[in-house]
Amino acid sequence: MPARFSPTAFGPQYTTCERDNLILTLTPNPSIDATLVLSEPLTSGDVHRASEVTQVAGGKGVNVTHAVHLAGEQSLALFPAHDSDSFLNLIHSAGLPSSAIPMDGTVRVNTTITEPDGTTTKVNGPGPALSDADSRAITSELTARALASDWVVLAGSLPRGVNTDWYCDLISAVRAAAPQARIAVDTSDAPMQAIGESLNSAAPDLIKPNGLELGQLTGTDGRELEDQAARGEYSGVVRAARDVVKQGIAEVLVTLGGAGAVLVTADGAWAATPPPATVKSTVGAGDAALAGYLLGRTAGKSPADSLAQSVAYGTAAASKQGTQFPRPEELDIAHTLVNSLA
Repeated sequence: MPARFSPTAFGPQYTTCERDNLILTLTPNPSIDATLVLSEPLTSGDVHRASEVTQVAGGKGVNVTHAVHLAGEQSLALFPAHDSDSFLNLIHSAGLPSSAIPMDGTVRVNTTITEPDGTTTKVNGPGPALSDADSRAITSELTARALASDWVVLAGSLPRGVNTDWYCDLISAVRAAAPQARIAVDTSDAPMQAIGESLNSAAPDLIKPNGLELGQLTGTDGRELEDQAARGEYSGVVRAARDVVKQGIAEVLVTLGGAGAVLVTADGAWAATPPPATVKSTVGAGDAALAGYLLGRTAGKSPADSLAQSVAYGTAAASKQGTQFPRPEELDIAHTLVNSLA
């Protein structure tokens, strides 16, 4: 059964040879992101009344497409979903460019509870199990769309029913079908570790771990890396990221929350600290940071300038309630400081 292509994307005249600088995203385990906003601190076991409740189409790749779309640039979100899933209503109401690969299961619901001080508590649903036919259909759609893409983003957790090294298989498939496409991966836990074990055969061009995920990839204490960064000490993050670069990943973008982000390539390392902001919700901030970086690289900006844009995007997203993404005019790049690291 062919994938359903949303006409909100590029219209019925879309063909694979008409689009340049397309950022293609795959979210194999998408979610309906429900946000409950509290006007008081969350207390376990108590009854709370939410002051605001929202639902949006989410998942890491979908979020990247959302941010790129708001910037007026080309992106397309791929994800599995059946025709009557309410997830598609949220995709369409947001006007997001998308192509849904049919499946029998229902898109999961991820719930975030936000407190007045910006603290967020997340409860993520398990999501459906993909069949072998589902995974083959996703691979086929991804490789076909990759032919017209500058970047292919593989993002988020893997659904049940696929192996933990499925991202490695997808990287190899995209390399074979669309060698011009650069590949970015944003994942964690077993899928991230599987990538680390397959770098000799399936290395992406870019990964975007946080400190904990970088620790998973390199066998280091990720929490200690984040604690050091919070104190303004980035040497541990840089060492770990350089180990990854030496194994074949060209660009390692490490997001570090309030400490900003670190970028390491074969040519250098940079740290960016965020502009002043009031954090309201961190949900989607890392996805916004990845979108900002890819927008910069696609536009031909230097790694350092792309890093500044990345941190500005992540900070602006964290300043919004729930899962929301900024437009370019909301960024504070002028107060996002970038320093070269030895």
